Amino acid sequence: MSALGWLNDQAFTAFGQHVIYSDIIGNSIGLAALALGWRRSILTWPVQVLSGVVLVGAYYSAQLAGGVGKQLLVIAVALWGWWQWQRGRRQTQDGTVAVRFATGRERAVLLAGTALGTLAVGGLFTLVPSLSWSPWPDAYIFVGTLAAMTAQARGLVEFWFAWLLVDIVGVPLAFSSGLAFSGLVYVVYLVLVLWGLRSWWLRTRRTESTPGVTGRGPGQQPAAEGALP
Repeated sequence: MSALGWLNDQAFTAFGQHVIYSDIIGNSIGLAALALGWRRSILTWPVQVLSGVVLVGAYYSAQLAGGVGKQLLVIAVALWGWWQWQRGRRQTQDGTVAVRFATGRERAVLLAGTALGTLAVGGLFTLVPSLSWSPWPDAYIFVGTLAAMTAQARGLVEFWFAWLLVDIVGVPLAFSSGLAFSGLVYVVYLVLVLWGLRSWWLRTRRTESTPGVTGRGPGQQPAAEGALP
């Protein structure tokens, strides 16, 4: 057995499903990262990186190149988000990141990028079956995850809506595939997403009512003097 082989060992059986260590560890870290995101803690990003590293190890030991590639991309986006929040949290008095709703243009770019990305990744997964056992749902969830992380890095409330759309597909897909444990984890994700959405939404209202707070997202520069709002 390789040094990372234990990640794919069976930990226990639940609902007739064999649950492996990487599934437990990866999902647990993922839940922690989402909870930290709700708290607007910059620790959400290193925790997401750690989750990706664990899953890379699990996929590598199982010789699943497609899984390794997807998680490496997730890690890259998490590192970028970490850098964005390092810059953005200097804009608030409490050291957390300012959050806001996206502009119409930002929403259009996010939606278009997600749609085109899903088509491209779904097509790739279809052409190369070894990359995914369920090409289109997997592409939707993968690209939706990247879109959510990108919106989170920008401090956009739409980050939670993106996660909500991912969960809407992820929950029934997991249960229909016989992955009851993963399905239950997705349900917990759904609860955290709704909780986080409410928290960030209320935060934008408090920001708008606070004098001297711009509500700019991470990495955004203040408008030039005399520019239109």
